[in-house]
Amino acid sequence: MQSSKLSAKDLINIGIYTAMYLVIFFVIGMINAIPVLYPFLYVIVPIATGIPFMLFLTKADKSGMVFIMSVILGLFWYLMGYTYLPIIGYCVMGALADLVLKAGKYKSFKASVLGYWLFSCAMISCQAPMWLFAATYMEKVRSSMGDQYVEGVQKFMPPWMGFAAIGILFVSSLLGALLGRRMLTKHFERAGIV
Repeated sequence: MQSSKLSAKDLINIGIYTAMYLVIFFVIGMINAIPVLYPFLYVIVPIATGIPFMLFLTKADKSGMVFIMSVILGLFWYLMGYTYLPIIGYCVMGALADLVLKAGKYKSFKASVLGYWLFSCAMISCQAPMWLFAATYMEKVRSSMGDQYVEGVQKFMPPWMGFAAIGILFVSSLLGALLGRRMLTKHFERAGIV
């Protein structure tokens, strides 16, 4: 019987795949420098990170692995200046994703897709400060990026975009998961994920 405790190998896997996810997210995230492209983060990030995340799921067969990854991501975005909201968002959504994966016994592709969608929804918490703390947060952005940028962001990222993102992320997470499974068929077969 397999131990439910996380091993050193599990922690190394968490570190490696968190770093891969972050690098891809960070590179794609640079498109938010152009306000009109900002909403496309919800489409591009889950598709592009689908391959490394789904590969991670072939190794994440113990409770807590996705949650730990989420905590690291939440702390990273906090340190990058996105307030404390990403810590809350990533911890909550990471815990929910872990529960879904556990319910699927780490072998269900449907549970993997649902878990990936929940995990991906955490990225909304990175944009949440611009809606929830609009006055103070956007003033900080204004001082570093200028008036024209702030006006563009407010135009293309209105508060309702946070709700629309939930549906957008479902579709893009599904596409990212399917792409990941297609690219990693051998890994999925070896892990017994169906």
